[in-house]
Amino acid sequence: MTIDAVLLVLVYLTVQLLANKIISSSTIGRFKWLSFSGGVAVSYVFVYILPSMHREQEGLSQDAALTMESELYVLGLFGLLIFYGVHKAADRASRQYEHGEGPFFWIQMVFFSIYNMLISYIVFASDIEGVQAVFYGLAVGLHFMAVAHDLWREDSQRYESLGRYILAVGIIIGWVVGVFAPLANNTLAIVFAFISGAMILNVLKKEIPNEENAHFPTFLVGSLGYAFITLTLKYFFNW
Repeated sequence: MTIDAVLLVLVYLTVQLLANKIISSSTIGRFKWLSFSGGVAVSYVFVYILPSMHREQEGLSQDAALTMESELYVLGLFGLLIFYGVHKAADRASRQYEHGEGPFFWIQMVFFSIYNMLISYIVFASDIEGVQAVFYGLAVGLHFMAVAHDLWREDSQRYESLGRYILAVGIIIGWVVGVFAPLANNTLAIVFAFISGAMILNVLKKEIPNEENAHFPTFLVGSLGYAFITLTLKYFFNW
């Protein structure tokens, strides 16, 4: 276990447990916080997730048994569709109950706990480490913050009382498995593809602010700034 892994899991847990307090107490303002986070998340999708999925697919395609050359992209599609179904069910539940989503809220917490677990596992089981791991990991931390804040808005009382702890447990499980019992590379690629599809959906659905809540200059700073720094570091350090 490396020090960067310990620091990252502590950051993730802090974000997950205190996301709303961090955002609401910041002098930056909620709209700017979420716009910046959304910008970084969108950039992260294009400069890290999609290129990484392409590399993983190229590695799998060397196996003679895999001839589609798009297996991981199909798994990513499944991940997107499954979590899209969860979002639609949550919307339907919120219309059926006067306050919140009724018992479906807890089903959504379980799904997002699994979501957190798989993302956390990918971060800690991958072979990147040091400054590179922290740099990419912080983008994931901002993503956790935005998703946590969105779930808090849906049902703040139940989220504060228990929901955030359920999500934090998912992060801890992913960290433990990723650090102490990582799976084989092909299995890691499958998990990465599936959760990447779900993450792309959540970034586009939950993190790109709507016109009423957006602060476009901050969104641009987050997206273009993160992309520029990432490409610069890749160029100089061959990430």
